[in-house]
Amino acid sequence: MNVLSLFSGIGGLELGLERAGMTVVGQVEINPFCRAVLARHWPKVPRHDDVRTTPAWWASRPRPRVDLVCGGFPCQPFSSAGRQQGIDDERWGWPWFRDVVDAVRPRYVLIENVARLLSHTEAFSAILTDLSNLGFDVEWSVVSACSLGAPHTRRRLFALAHPRGQGLEGLHQPNRGIGVQPTPRPARRSWAPEPNVARVAHGVPIRLVRDAIHAYGNAVVPTVAEHIGHLITTHHQHRRAA
Repeated sequence: MNVLSLFSGIGGLELGLERAGMTVVGQVEINPFCRAVLARHWPKVPRHDDVRTTPAWWASRPRPRVDLVCGGFPCQPFSSAGRQQGIDDERWGWPWFRDVVDAVRPRYVLIENVARLLSHTEAFSAILTDLSNLGFDVEWSVVSACSLGAPHTRRRLFALAHPRGQGLEGLHQPNRGIGVQPTPRPARRSWAPEPNVARVAHGVPIRLVRDAIHAYGNAVVPTVAEHIGHLITTHHQHRRAA
């Protein structure tokens, strides 16, 4: 399955979805630091810097079929750390996300954001209405990273849109779903003396350290994305076999 990622950050969603067997075919990210990280890890993937012009960019040359559009638009309009202005915040990114979905017409849409988005009824209702108008049903759940083995809570809302009338089981209970176990990785070991996020500055300009902390703080936990990716691919395979 082919993935187009919006608001990509440093690629946490993509990493998890790749572990579930998907292929990243495009990324959209405006932040230069994050774009440099993406370029290092996905050097051959086409990349764009403005979600507002993504439909035109994607249509500008032959592209592969997109099965999944994923991303987490800025959470500041809903986060407890922000002013919580909701859809009145200029960073409310769903309309641009929706325009890409409308242009690309994927089979699935995966949205990640802070759990508090659910309490902003007007904003979340707009998302559900738009996706319904595009032919999708939507299931959602607040998933804690620790429920999939991470050493921290990190509660995030994941909303998965799929073709109308074709339900997808397992999103609501990630540790019971379809029985997917996170892929074992050697990286799971005791903590190092220095943090891996930004390490010690060692003469690095403080702005770069702040950029790294900001990028990692916004990143999706890949293990969670991997689990949801397995749910999607299993659902897709069952549809094709039916």
